[in-house]
Order: sequence, then C-alpha cells, then structure tokens
Amino acid sequence: MPIEPEEQARERKDLAEALRGLRRASGLSGERLALRCNMSQTKISRIETGRALPTVLDVERILKALAVPDEVTGELLRLARRANVDYASWRTYARVGLYHKQAELRALESSSRVMRHFLPAIPTGLLHVREYATETLSLTVASDPTRDVARAVQARMDRQAILNDPSRSFWFLMTEQAVKWQRASVEAMAAQCSHMAEINKKPNVEIGIVPQGLHVPGTPMNIFVVYDDRLVTVELFSGEVALRDPRDITQHLGLFELFWSHALTGDDASAFLEQAADCFMHQCN
Repeated sequence: MPIEPEEQARERKDLAEALRGLRRASGLSGERLALRCNMSQTKISRIETGRALPTVLDVERILKALAVPDEVTGELLRLARRANVDYASWRTYARVGLYHKQAELRALESSSRVMRHFLPAIPTGLLHVREYATETLSLTVASDPTRDVARAVQARMDRQAILNDPSRSFWFLMTEQAVKWQRASVEAMAAQCSHMAEINKKPNVEIGIVPQGLHVPGTPMNIFVVYDDRLVTVELFSGEVALRDPRDITQHLGLFELFWSHALTGDDASAFLEQAADCFMHQCN
C-alpha cells in the first residue's frame, strides 16, 4: 500500500525517540555508544534528533550495543525498515512541475558513480529522443495530473549530458518488449532504436536486451534503478518508491544480474536495436 508522507514522518520521529530513550535508559552517553557501534558521536546525535535517518544496519548495530531484548529489537527493526521506504506520487510532482522530478534525477545521477536501470516496459529518459520523450510525458488517461510537457521534455534532454561523463557507468537492461512497444509514431520509434544503438557505443554505457523466447527464471515486474549500492527506486503507475535497506538493495542487484545474464550485450545488442529500427522504418515506407 502507498506510504503517506505524514506516516513516514511520524515513524521516523518514533524511531529517533525510541533509540534516544533506549540509550539513556542504558546509562550510556552518546560518545560511549558511538565507540561501541564504531560510529561517530555526531552520527549518533543526528540519528537521535531525527536529523539523519539510520539504515537498518545502523539500527541493528545500535540495538546490539545496547543489548536490547529480542522482542524490542524486532519491533524497532520493522520500524526502521518502514522508515527507510519513501513513496512519492506523480500527482505530487505534477503539482510543483514535473520538470522538478527531472532536476531531482539529475542531482541523484550527479552524486552516483554506477547506475543500473532495469527496464522491462520502456526505455528510461536518459535514452530518449525528443519525440519519444514528448509522447511518454504526455497525458495517458483522463485521471493523469496535468503537466508542463515542453518544460519536462527539455529538462529530460538536458539530463542526458551526464552520459558523456566518463567517470560514471551506466547499465541499461531492457526486455525486447521495452524496445519494441510502440509508444510513439513509427518514425519516432525508429529514431529511438537507432539512438540507443548509438549510445551503446559510449565507453561508459552498457545496454543489455533480454529477447523473447528465452527461458528466464524470473519475472520482470517493475522498472527499477540501483544507484551505487545505497539506493533503489522502483517505479509504479501512481508514483515511485525509494528503498534504502541494504537487504532490498542486495536483492535488486541480484535480480539485475540474473536478467543481465540472459541479455544480448555489446555488438549483439546494437545489432538488435538497429534491426528494430529497420523494422519500424519499413512500416514508415
């Protein structure tokens, strides 16, 4: 179920207060607890005052250092896992301007070194040509929130400059359906496929495509992006969920590797994309 912002804020406050209360009940100072946890005293202070959100592993280390009973530990770890999940609806972004989401993504990409995109349904915005981006950012159903499409498209185009930064690595893993689903005109689809084949030539970019007809021991359920080993974002019809629990990150990295092991890569992926472009072009003629 979607996580409401008010509930998120309350659970994070509850977690901070519980950890502070347990530390005080133990008689330990923040400095002594920091030594036991191999953390800085500043980090402990920021966690206890709610200025920093601890990871689940942080909470485990603190509770172990405080020798908290198992039943209390279990409850606080469940609270920590919930607190480490963010949900933002597309309606929220639309109210402030969908281009703000593009700025947020640009900042996230600028702070990451390795980005893995799992794309079972559609190529990501970093790979879009302008016509394709315009189609994907336009209204789909009547209940979609209104948005400034032109401004959002330009922000998406501007984001793509980061692909030229050789200090960052990008892995884009798509299904055959994601490549061939006709989300735009055949002309735009042909241009989109050719564009992705060209991007695949960049030394810091790897594109993988899982073709249909293979036995793959997994189901491609959601679009997700893994930023380094610190954050996963999962895209839904209604919004986006952000996961920070190391267990969730490890699971998604494992899923990415599973599907990647069945993908066409390198020159084979480029040839697949060029062939798809040719097929769309023949529909144009």
